[in-house]
Amino acid sequence: MFDVITIGSATLDAFIETDSASIVSVSSTNTKRDFMSYPYGAKIEIDKFDFQTGGGAINTASNFSNLGLNTSTIIKIGHEIQGQNILKSLQKFKVDTSNIVMTDEHKTGFSIILTSFQGDRTVLAHRGANAHIKINDVNFEAIRNSKWLYIAPLNGDSTKVLDKIADFAEENDVNMAINIGTSSIKQGKSYLYQIIKTAEVVILNKDEASMLTGIEVRPDTKFEKYSDETVHPDIIKMLKEINKMNCKITIITDGKNGVYAYDGKKFYQCGEFPAKVVSTLGAGDAFASTFVASLEKTDWDIEKSLMYASVNAASVVENFGAQSGFLTFDEIKKRLKEFPDFKVNKIKIK
Repeated sequence: MFDVITIGSATLDAFIETDSASIVSVSSTNTKRDFMSYPYGAKIEIDKFDFQTGGGAINTASNFSNLGLNTSTIIKIGHEIQGQNILKSLQKFKVDTSNIVMTDEHKTGFSIILTSFQGDRTVLAHRGANAHIKINDVNFEAIRNSKWLYIAPLNGDSTKVLDKIADFAEENDVNMAINIGTSSIKQGKSYLYQIIKTAEVVILNKDEASMLTGIEVRPDTKFEKYSDETVHPDIIKMLKEINKMNCKITIITDGKNGVYAYDGKKFYQCGEFPAKVVSTLGAGDAFASTFVASLEKTDWDIEKSLMYASVNAASVVENFGAQSGFLTFDEIKKRLKEFPDFKVNKIKIK
C-alpha cells in the first residue's frame, strides 16, 4: 500500500540562465502581464546551463518521498537516455517505479527553461509521451490501495483519462488532490466540475484560477481590509466560486503575495516565507505536495500545512532546480523556529 501515488508529466529539463533577459510589463484596462524578452536576432551569452529531470508528477513524487511518504508515480516516458535519466532520478529519491509506462511510440518530454535575473522563468515545453497517457496505462489497483492520489497537470490526450481516474478515487475512498493545469481547464468548466467535486484539495495559481472562474484580478482595484489583513476582493471571489464546485479545500497561489486557502468556512492567507530567490521553478510543486503531505501528518491542520508548505517551497526557490532544496519535516520545523513571527492569517469576511 502506498501513502500517495502521483500522476502527470515527466520531463528532462534544460536550464538556461542569462542576465541578458529583460522583463517587459504590458498593462491593459483589466490585466497586467510580464514578458521575458531578448534582443531580436542577437546571439545571447549563457551564464549557466544544466540538465535536470522534472515535471509535475516527478517533482511531487520526489518531495513526497523525501517527506517520508511511501510514494509511487504513474508517468509515461520513452526508452531513450532521457527516460533512463528520469528512472535514475526517481530511484535516488526512493520513489517506487513499478507503475511507470515505457514506450517506443513517443519520446520522453523535454523542456527548455529560461531563467531571468529576478529568478522567474519561462518554460518552452515539448510534451512528448506526457501527452499520451491512456486509460490502460493506469494501474487502478495501485490507486485503490493508496491513501492519496495526487494529480499533477495533464496535457494533450492525457486529459481524457482525468474524469475516469477521479471517479475511481471517489468510489474507492482514496483522498485526491489535483493541481489543475491550463490544458484541463480548456476542457470546460462543466467537465472540470465533475472532477473537482470529488477532490479533497484543489490547487491552482492565480492565472489558472482566473481562467477557470472567468474572474479577472483587476489591477486598478485596491486590496480590501479583512480583519487585520488586506486581500484583493477578486481573490476572495475566486475562492468562493471554486468552492461552489464542492471540493473540501481550495488553494490559490499568488507568487510573491503568498497563498490563499478556503475550506468553505474559513479563509486563510499565508505570505511568502523569507528566501533568497535563485529560481522559482518547482516552487508550486513543492508547495502543493508539502501541503498534502502535511494534511496527512497533522490530521488535516490547514494552518500548519500552509506554513510547512511555504517553508519547503522557499527552500526550493533558493536552489537551481525543481528537485533541489527539499526539506524533511524536522528541517521544516527547525526553519520555522528561526522565524517565530511567520504565521497564517485567518481572514474574516464581513
